[in-house]
Amino acid sequence: MPRIYFLKLYARLAGFVLLVAVLCMLLFQGLNSIRQQMWLEHHGTALMQWLAKSANPVGHYAWLVPAYNLEVGPATQLADTAVIRERLGYGQVVVLPSSLGRRLLVAREDGQILGLNLATPYRDIVRASALVFRWHLDRSTVERRPETLRYLSASLGLGAYFIDTGERLPPADVLQQLARDGLVLYTAPSGEAPRVALQLADGEMVLLVPPPPFKPWSLVIILPLCLLLAAALALLLGFVARAWDGRLLKVESAALRIARGDLSARVELGSSVLQQRLAKAFNSMAEHIHRLVQVQHDMIHAVSHELRTPVARIRFGVQMLADSEKSQRSEEQLQGIDDDIQELDDLIDEILTYARLEQSEAKFLLQQTSVPDLLRQVIAQQQLLHPTVVMELDVDGASEALPMAEVEPRYLHRAIQNLVGNAARYASRQMRVRCRLDSNNCRIDVEDDGPGIPRSEWDRVFIAFSRLDDSRTRTSGGYGLGLSIVRRIMYWHGGQAFVGISATLGGACFSLVWPRVQTQSGGLHRPAQEQNHPH
Repeated sequence: MPRIYFLKLYARLAGFVLLVAVLCMLLFQGLNSIRQQMWLEHHGTALMQWLAKSANPVGHYAWLVPAYNLEVGPATQLADTAVIRERLGYGQVVVLPSSLGRRLLVAREDGQILGLNLATPYRDIVRASALVFRWHLDRSTVERRPETLRYLSASLGLGAYFIDTGERLPPADVLQQLARDGLVLYTAPSGEAPRVALQLADGEMVLLVPPPPFKPWSLVIILPLCLLLAAALALLLGFVARAWDGRLLKVESAALRIARGDLSARVELGSSVLQQRLAKAFNSMAEHIHRLVQVQHDMIHAVSHELRTPVARIRFGVQMLADSEKSQRSEEQLQGIDDDIQELDDLIDEILTYARLEQSEAKFLLQQTSVPDLLRQVIAQQQLLHPTVVMELDVDGASEALPMAEVEPRYLHRAIQNLVGNAARYASRQMRVRCRLDSNNCRIDVEDDGPGIPRSEWDRVFIAFSRLDDSRTRTSGGYGLGLSIVRRIMYWHGGQAFVGISATLGGACFSLVWPRVQTQSGGLHRPAQEQNHPH
């Protein structure tokens, strides 16, 4: 791989990864800011509603005023927008950003607003809730403390129980700090949510279990990030696949044009280094194929020309001998020579026709032609050459009513003539040509009562110069090119030629199938004014 291409690819991938990373970070921060806001509103609701229900929260919980700036005031003073006042009117806890962290607001029943400032929201809510626990438990009698503890636990949303067994005792360092401060937040040894240890005025200890803190990483945030990564990867793969598919389509288009005979087709180099390498390799291959085909083309034409020149001279000499005195024996020999010359001339014509069809030199001028009339013309010609064979034409009423198809009449005539001639040559005494046309397709079946073709030879019968026997006498005839020419003519008509067994006559059945209307592709052309070609 070229170094410059590697560096470009690396730079593009690095840029794409950086872009995806930035998008993931923005998505992470955006979603988590919303989640944290919702979590804080939910987590602070219990404490804020407890304080709001108090008749005089600033008086009852005076120790919250300096620590958390607890205050109660009118809505117009603490809630500065109509949207905030509307939310407070629905009983919601509103969390607002402040210079000290977060400010929590809740509406009281008397219409006033209670506000609380939290520098570290989670720890401050837990600590403030713990202070409320301790204040109420200190003022409760020993007999009523369990009931008070349950009531506070349900109201403030914290698990709570007395430390009355050795298993519930906090670690030693926590106990030391608890004896000094009276309230300690610590992490449980199991790594679960934090714990709060309280020591009441009479020395009794209480353990509080608050809900777990906010978790930035959870399924709610991981799933969108995974979806974003999957979408980014799909986008990258789609972009790369689209780019390469477009480049390969150009190569495929050029290859199809070459397959249809347009040997001048080439691939544009493009801007990509790999695309340029592929295009250069393909164009070099196409140039080589073009050169080889051109050499073959020139050789076929040269050989055909060189063969026809001595054939013409021999035929002229034979005609000169025919005009002179000759015996019966010499006349038979001259007739045999003349037949051999005609056979050689036919072979040259077959080779040239096949070469033109293979190299797309044949000019297919599409015309609206009556297929049944074409069949009648071919059968009439072949009947003269094979008078002993009974030839039948089967055209149904629908085909007679819709006889026209878009074909190249000269080459279609040649294909039908080859099939009918083969059937007449191998038939015992009967052959049948069946024509079926509909709105989309045309089909011609040529059947005979001859020996047929073995199923194992069906694929080989259309190969050029392939014959099912070694005989080359005039009675069995053929050069192994007729059926190859038929298949190529069907190819240029967008159809197929295939062989089977005649269900009615028992011999071979050759079929031609092609679309009634041709597409403008390959070697097919439409003349400006359609006119019938002489056959």
